[in-house]
Amino acid sequence: MSVNILGISAFYHDSAACLLKDGEIIACAQEERFSRRKHDFDFPKQAIDYCLKEGRITIEDLDYVAFYDKPFIKFERIIETYLSYAPRGIRSFLIAMPLWLKKKLLIKQYIYKQLPAYKGKIIFPEHHESHAASAFYPSPFKEAAFLTVDGVGEWATASFGIGKDNFIELQYELHFPHSLGLLYSAFTYYTGFKVNSGEYKLMGLAPYGEPKYVNLIYKYLLDLKEDGSFKLNMKYFNYCSGLTMTNNRFHKLFGAPRRKPDSELSQLYMDVAASIQKVTEEIIFRMARQVKKITGQTNLCLAGGVALNCVANGKLLQSGLFKDLWVQPAASDAGGALGAALIVWHQYLENERKIIEGKDGQKASLLGPEFSDKEIEAFLDKSGAVYRKYRSEEIFELVAEWLTKEKVIGWFQGRMEFGPRALGNRSILGDARSPRMQRKINLKIKFRESFRPFAPSVLEEESSQWFALTTKSPYMLLVSQVKKEKQREPSGDQKQLEGLTKLNVVRSEIPAVTHVDYSARIQTVNREDNALYHNLIKE
Repeated sequence: MSVNILGISAFYHDSAACLLKDGEIIACAQEERFSRRKHDFDFPKQAIDYCLKEGRITIEDLDYVAFYDKPFIKFERIIETYLSYAPRGIRSFLIAMPLWLKKKLLIKQYIYKQLPAYKGKIIFPEHHESHAASAFYPSPFKEAAFLTVDGVGEWATASFGIGKDNFIELQYELHFPHSLGLLYSAFTYYTGFKVNSGEYKLMGLAPYGEPKYVNLIYKYLLDLKEDGSFKLNMKYFNYCSGLTMTNNRFHKLFGAPRRKPDSELSQLYMDVAASIQKVTEEIIFRMARQVKKITGQTNLCLAGGVALNCVANGKLLQSGLFKDLWVQPAASDAGGALGAALIVWHQYLENERKIIEGKDGQKASLLGPEFSDKEIEAFLDKSGAVYRKYRSEEIFELVAEWLTKEKVIGWFQGRMEFGPRALGNRSILGDARSPRMQRKINLKIKFRESFRPFAPSVLEEESSQWFALTTKSPYMLLVSQVKKEKQREPSGDQKQLEGLTKLNVVRSEIPAVTHVDYSARIQTVNREDNALYHNLIKE
């Protein structure tokens, strides 16, 4: 008889649910994909319903439920923090407490209430233990080190240890309020982007600036040790007691107030972005060197929100410190639902871990809902849409032709991706060779900042012809340089351009996916993982 385990993450950001059946990942989905609220933090009721439907089971069939952290310890940290800063922070405290007292603190009772037919156990791993499990267990490694870095869990903000066979061991932790995730989010806030969703914008903005403020950050904000541990100077931050990330002392340090969201981006904010990106990379490198020194492992697994910093990931891989990296595709709190369920299967129930040589267990992260032709046609008819149905063999040639004519395509097929990246099943496609495509999609279709780069999807077997990438990158979590022979040198006048004017320079044969520093956030597409998308790119 099968053992069914439901994993849940909720109430902070990126709520999600996951279903394991005898240790196999059956379904994973974020609540935002159903509620249509970006980074939805509420209880993932719709995601749970989907997972049960995909597994063809009911709530009564569940054997275990796992929640991705320990609420009482997290509440202890929040109370201690407020008391440490009292009477400052009273407004923040009064806003936070009702949600804690109604839902967050009494998670066990709340889950039973939301799943009334469930009578079994609810397991509560630690937050960073869930991250570590999500990084190691689906990885292709029998044995590896893991490094988890995020904003904060209960008290931990970063941790590392070793995974071997079906067990993981957390060995070292860094504790709140000293957090790389919160440091990066503070700069996200200062540059006018939204915390917990705009960090990748900050990363994308960094190449437009110069890292002029690195020494300033080290001098005033951060005491960084050789082993990657650090302490933040909390005089410059407001997240412990206030409703903002930074304060006036922070703003005076950089000589300008916080940028208003959607206002013009001056060179100062680009230089600030470049500076914090460089500091972040240095911290990650020092942490990774310490992990290597202590564990002696040759492979490294990454999770936690900071693991979505694909620029740092790419440079870490390129450094050769570790033989290979594997990053959880849903590295933020969403992946905690998967990690929590995997802990129950492997550590709590002590089940063997099955590894296929050279292949991870994430199933290309195509773990969400799919729709039949019949369902799609019924929806189109109900909506009064004008449509035409093609034979499958016609699609590739037709769409390839449209793409070469600079059309923009909505490509919808198979199961939805788990994690923040569209990987060819819910993707907006354009011709990477077009110098107009990046601006066209950003401004006319996605209605977002023009500086944000697009990611190339490339056939796995041909990626080395285009990019200086030495490994697979199926989840768009590694940045690498475009090959020298594919690059184009800017003219004399173009070399003098500053800021966002750099965007107008054609830098390679694939300008729509080549960032201003000649990098690209790559997805390598394997035929076995996604035959339809592979066929389209090949055509």
